Amino acid sequence: MRLTSHQEPSVLRGLSAKRRRSRRRAWASALAAGAVVAGALSAPAASARPAPDPSLTTMSIKSPPGGANVRVLIFYGSAASGDESPVVNAGIEAIEKIGLSGPAAQRFKVETTDDASVFTDDARLGRYNAVVFLTGGGDVLDPEQEAGLESYMEAGGGFVGIHDAARAEPYSDWFTGLIGARPAGTGPTDVQRATVEVGDRQNPATKDLPVQWKRPDQWLNWVKNPSGDVHTVARVRESTYRPGASANGWDHPVSWCRDYDGGRSFYTGMGGTVSSYDETDFRTHLRGALLWTTRLAQADCKAAINSNYKAERLTQPNQPGQNDQIGEPHGLVTAPDGRVLYIGRGGADSSQPVITDWNNPDVGKGKGEIHVYDPKTKKVTLAGALTVFGNKGGGDELIKVEEGLLGIELDPRFEQNGWVYLHYTPHSQINRDTQMAERRVSRFTLDLATNKLDLNSEKVLLKWPVQIHSCCHAGGGMAWDSKGNLYIATGDNNSSRFSDGYSGNNPEPNYKGVSFADARRTAGNTNNLNGKILRIHPEPDGTYTLPEGNLFTGKETAEGGGKTRGEIYVMGVRNPARISVDKKTDTLYAGWVGPDAGAPSTTWGPAKYDTFAVITKASNRGWPYCMGNKQPYRDRNLPDPTKPLGWYDCDHPKNESPNNDGLVNLPPVTGNNIWYSPQGGAPDYPRDANGVPSYKQEEATYLLPWLKGGGQAAMDGPVYRYDASIADSGKWPAYWDGKWFVGDFYDSDQPRNAVLTDPRTAGDGGLPVHSESLKKIVPIGNDGIKNLMDWKFGPDGALYVLDYGRGFFTSDTKSALWKVTYTGGGPTPAAGRLARKAE
Repeated sequence: MRLTSHQEPSVLRGLSAKRRRSRRRAWASALAAGAVVAGALSAPAASARPAPDPSLTTMSIKSPPGGANVRVLIFYGSAASGDESPVVNAGIEAIEKIGLSGPAAQRFKVETTDDASVFTDDARLGRYNAVVFLTGGGDVLDPEQEAGLESYMEAGGGFVGIHDAARAEPYSDWFTGLIGARPAGTGPTDVQRATVEVGDRQNPATKDLPVQWKRPDQWLNWVKNPSGDVHTVARVRESTYRPGASANGWDHPVSWCRDYDGGRSFYTGMGGTVSSYDETDFRTHLRGALLWTTRLAQADCKAAINSNYKAERLTQPNQPGQNDQIGEPHGLVTAPDGRVLYIGRGGADSSQPVITDWNNPDVGKGKGEIHVYDPKTKKVTLAGALTVFGNKGGGDELIKVEEGLLGIELDPRFEQNGWVYLHYTPHSQINRDTQMAERRVSRFTLDLATNKLDLNSEKVLLKWPVQIHSCCHAGGGMAWDSKGNLYIATGDNNSSRFSDGYSGNNPEPNYKGVSFADARRTAGNTNNLNGKILRIHPEPDGTYTLPEGNLFTGKETAEGGGKTRGEIYVMGVRNPARISVDKKTDTLYAGWVGPDAGAPSTTWGPAKYDTFAVITKASNRGWPYCMGNKQPYRDRNLPDPTKPLGWYDCDHPKNESPNNDGLVNLPPVTGNNIWYSPQGGAPDYPRDANGVPSYKQEEATYLLPWLKGGGQAAMDGPVYRYDASIADSGKWPAYWDGKWFVGDFYDSDQPRNAVLTDPRTAGDGGLPVHSESLKKIVPIGNDGIKNLMDWKFGPDGALYVLDYGRGFFTSDTKSALWKVTYTGGGPTPAAGRLARKAE
């Protein structure tokens, strides 16, 4: 049964409403000149009313309000005259049903009123665990009543605002903070079907909803986007409806919450239609909001608030002329005891000499350094340095080099054996005549007491040849799965210079018989370990075996046999500097840097795409034949590689390069999940009857509007897994559990985001279903983490990040190891303040 204020007849409610409107008119007339009431109903006026003056009320509300006999008050007062809105009636009926349904421990009583005097009656207001504003907006409270609502929140009350509640109290800064955002003056007024991205998979208001929730409603735009100041639990995808001129863009919050002024506030912009309240999912959404605000359940409404994170630089600038704190940053790994091991590729302090002359035996000689940061002592130890080929400075691709110390991983039993795996290019193995080198993955032993690496303990697991006449694309990332398999990411070892920035498939340039501009020799070659993600199973004696399920066995008889390598798990990647494996699912995640073309070409194919992929099985990811969602390049071949041949067939790719010593017929290409160009995220084009995109920029559709490139260097990050057993000393909260961190070396328009993928489609290249920016949590800017080189979560649940620095091929004062911790505290309300004990 609906209860009204003091059970008064509706005619009396109407009279009291008239008296309130009279008081509101008196207040409005006292506002500073220029405050326009009509405009204020959709946006805060320039002379907004400040927070209520506590002296306006003598209310004394018990803390927390309400009790185990949980009550919810629905306030539906409105500044407008006339009968109650059908939407209000539908909302009241839905909340009444919610209160009477579900487990007995989650039920509550509902009372309703349109009489704002309840907010100055402390005895009555203090009975309610939560207050719901289901109002048509306007100046519905006088100053004393608003001060009473503030006192209620300060005492630990709960507040739920629905749809037009965001238009209430338009002159009040305090109420704006309570709601979180104000609707824009313009926006769509019609009901439209749209997709809601439900990003919080932990909150009681959203955990049981579809990640992609398709529903009709009246969608509000916001004067100021509240994301980062509130905890956004759901966003509406603007590409699925017509958002109007005041659209908010890809990050368009629609429901959020936060702990506010001592209490708990939840707001949803949904619920603008009568039919909303008939939806099972929408009632589920409201139920969760009410459970939290009434103190029947806990929720974390702090995890997506930027100010709840702290970024701290752990390492100091190097001493002049030394790399005592950090080398040229190139990768990190965290040990179970909290130590962080990080590597320097090979570039020296800028004061050190760089030798580029191939006639000099020391050409490119550098130090690949391994440092250890110990959180117990907060000290850095230089564990050791390998003599690598990797120090030729910058300049042309025929001068600079990206080889050196490229990757690091720790043995799964590191705490017992101290084994460290390093991926590097030893200087001792270069051939200055042929300009070839050896890449290897070796195992070393670290003294766990002194943090010193025994360089004489090396066991070479795997080695393969690489050309070093020309730069670039060395790759380097490594990661383990739960079965003890080691994944090793290798770059295509190919020059970008000779294909106009499109497919690296020019067969002509070579040095002493080895092409350095044809990625079909490497990444597209089934018999070459470059441009791949390898998977091996290291054995205790320093050898390795091959796990089942790789792309090849190495014993294929096709095309005469002897044309495959059994170590290959993934082929067709360009420069995978970073890879990761999700500890929970054993799914491999990877990112790789694309070529250099700034725009698509109707002759040659797509612009440069940097790429991220969810890899659930052995596969061919396309390079240099196809990129993105199976968008082909144009073939070129002798005698004149400047003239195009046919388009590659992504479903039946063939390696017809004269530099190929592997199979001609390759595995079909698997589409990738994320790709981006200078024009935007996930460019897609109309396709002809043969499936070839038009590549006309004006015809492009951008499927992932939350990202964009320019300068691009994809840096794959981890999938976060929350561990409740870890002490709350800075660990990231459960909100981020299952989210995949994708980033870029650069920090302008490029991605630094946490995304959700659909496990049903992710392995086949399905697009992410939700994304949110991390740029204010993992801070950008010259004094922040501007050049992200690697990022991983430690055993303490904190995020460790390497900033490369501001130069190239060297270390500088900004090269640093950082730690990003969460400072927001646990879920609310505290267990001792729950309305009922958990059953």
